[in-house]
Amino acid sequence: MYCRGQTPGKRAFVVSITSLRDQALDAAVAAEVNDFAQACRPPAANHSGWVRPMRPLQARHASATLRKSPLEFASTMIADILLTLAACAAALLLFDRLAPMSTGRLGLALERWHSGLRLRHGSAEGLDMPYLEGGQGEPLVLIHGFAGDKDNFTRVARFLTPHYRVIIPDLPGFGDAGRDPAASHLMADQARRLGLLLDQIAPGPVHVGGNSMGGFIAAQWAAMAPQRVASLWLLDAAGTAASHSSDLLKHYEASGEMPLLLRQESDFNTLIAACTAREPFLPHSVRVLLGRRGAADFTLHTQLMKQLSESPLLQPQPAYERIPTLIVWGEQDRILHPDGAAAFAALFPRSRTIMMPGIGHLPMAEQPRQVARDYIAFRAVTCP
Repeated sequence: MYCRGQTPGKRAFVVSITSLRDQALDAAVAAEVNDFAQACRPPAANHSGWVRPMRPLQARHASATLRKSPLEFASTMIADILLTLAACAAALLLFDRLAPMSTGRLGLALERWHSGLRLRHGSAEGLDMPYLEGGQGEPLVLIHGFAGDKDNFTRVARFLTPHYRVIIPDLPGFGDAGRDPAASHLMADQARRLGLLLDQIAPGPVHVGGNSMGGFIAAQWAAMAPQRVASLWLLDAAGTAASHSSDLLKHYEASGEMPLLLRQESDFNTLIAACTAREPFLPHSVRVLLGRRGAADFTLHTQLMKQLSESPLLQPQPAYERIPTLIVWGEQDRILHPDGAAAFAALFPRSRTIMMPGIGHLPMAEQPRQVARDYIAFRAVTCP
């Protein structure tokens, strides 16, 4: 196309100048792209060590990349990150299904690490009693309930380890602890073993908390060794007639059946549904791991449940009158009746009671942050 008023000579001169300008711009862009590429990636050298210049196609592609706006760069980066995360999530889900035992153990280990806990090993009366430990300060010993283990407290421990030295043992017969069907597992026997373990790892006064059967054992040990117990934290604790008046325990007494006794792996889902009103997230692999372990322990746990039900209930003790106690109970607890909270308040005159609406038998797993906040506030007032 010719511009009006131009002579052929002038037109040839304009075309030449335009061509030279475009060539100079292409050369400048290619030089900038080549310098950028060499600065951002290792040089590609041939056998003589001479670095090959970028090919025209590479230069045009890099030039287009350089011309992207910051928003386009950010969008591309976010898309790449999301794709990578989606691929990782898919791989984890696949691994969760194909290798549940390994994945479950890995998941528990990661939660412990996230909560500042490390696995330690102890024993009492010839039975292994592994425990989790983390944090600094005055010792806080947390005791799990029937069919539970030390990881029942892992999530709430995340908020406690910044304040206290947290110790969470497995009781004999549960979790990774030793098993001896011939040994007695009455509450007094379990309390004695707990004391022997603590003599080794935390001599002196300690603060003690327990859930369900663990609360029963904590209160029993407080009666046996009151000089060792600085305070008590009882979460939906067993050990009183009022606690044991639930419909579920009445059904157990009549039939011998209850959701805490797992006949098969899949019964673990029934256990979690019965124990919680606000079911915490548990991956498939962790459910399989705990379900298989519980089913393998069915015969032993049937025997231990019988011993738990035969253990003498807690009675008023002179030592109970001086021990600061925090009583926590989920109002939707179906395992142990919420009336147990008032019974424990009568046993421990220096107690404070917190009823939690919409929470079941495992407050520390269902609402760990709030449970920890309440406990820290209790300690700040009663045991500064």
